Amino acid sequence: MDIKLSAVAVAGFALALAAPIAHAQPLPPTNANEMRAPNGKGQRPAFPGQTRAPLDAKGVAYTVAPWATGLEHPWALAFLPDGRGLVTERPGRLRYVAKDGKLSAPIEGVPPVVAAQQGGLLDVALDPKFAANRRVYLTYLEPRGGGMSGIAVARAELDGPALANLKVIFRAEPAQADPKNMGSRIAFAADGTMFVSIGDRFESMAQAQDLGSDLGKIIRIDTDGRPARGNPFVGRAGARPEIWSYGHRNPEALAIDPRAGALWEVEHGARGGDEVDIAAKGRNYGWPVITYGIDYSGAPIGAGITQKPGLEQPLYYWDPVIAPSGMMFYTGDKFPAWKGSLFVSGLQAQALVRLTLNGDRIVGEERLLKEKQIYQRIRDVRQGPDGLIYVLTDSSAGVIYRLSPQ
Repeated sequence: MDIKLSAVAVAGFALALAAPIAHAQPLPPTNANEMRAPNGKGQRPAFPGQTRAPLDAKGVAYTVAPWATGLEHPWALAFLPDGRGLVTERPGRLRYVAKDGKLSAPIEGVPPVVAAQQGGLLDVALDPKFAANRRVYLTYLEPRGGGMSGIAVARAELDGPALANLKVIFRAEPAQADPKNMGSRIAFAADGTMFVSIGDRFESMAQAQDLGSDLGKIIRIDTDGRPARGNPFVGRAGARPEIWSYGHRNPEALAIDPRAGALWEVEHGARGGDEVDIAAKGRNYGWPVITYGIDYSGAPIGAGITQKPGLEQPLYYWDPVIAPSGMMFYTGDKFPAWKGSLFVSGLQAQALVRLTLNGDRIVGEERLLKEKQIYQRIRDVRQGPDGLIYVLTDSSAGVIYRLSPQ
């Protein structure tokens, strides 16, 4: 089953692409969310509200308390049907988190990982039929020999203190040497197919435009790792059949919109250019041909342009960056004023960023946690089965915090 943009999103994209650069909107002023000047001097959003949405503080009273402590660079959290958690640690450990927050010993059977820089054990996701098959999926940076590595997806059955029947079902190609820009999130569509984000691996950014490479792509596979039926490039010469969308830089967050089933993604820019997209079938999201912001060196990226016909505009972007990693739509009842919001965890921002939606447009932004004196890099955000919100901190002394109504 194809996942399609809503009519609102399609209209927004068409408007953005049709508008000449000369008629682009003026840059919004700084606001309560972002007081710094943008890095991309002279760059302008393609349509009103594409960046620096106004502060939308709902005035929700909440408390923040540690749920689990003593984790080393936790990366992802998934909840089991019984309310326990599964958490990954980037050095290569997978643990249970009991309802009271107590951590188990490391689960045995995790595959070897390259735990260097941004690499290691990354996402964990439960099979949609987990109650019947006990299957979990892991993404990780896999050693490939000769100093090379690549993102891999493994499937296994969760069997008490160990993983059983572990099988690598997908390997991103080509392998690379530099352990940066992993991507590596998993999201399951309603039809049971699996989306996996693959970063451009930093030094290989041009491969994001190459359909013969998995780098800088979102792929769509079945639970055996085969290209999913209906993928846009199946049968095209020189194109990898698993590719769903391309032109991505470092997409570290994926989430399925509960309203319409569309795939949303958030990815890192360089100095500026973090963006929110609806990742639609066969679309090209532009990296590195178009992007907001600048290179780490201060130089323009490519030709320094932000728009080009045929390349998708982000729904929303940040310049300066928040360094997003982790995203969820809040559907619970514990925070009624936040229901329907899109939450994004920010590493550089050291905040949990809440985005207010109007259809598929982002119309407000609120940055949480700092007012609670939580000054830490936020790696992931999840809604628990209890309707509460859980966030992971990216630290050698990592914590899972729980947000509860006050």
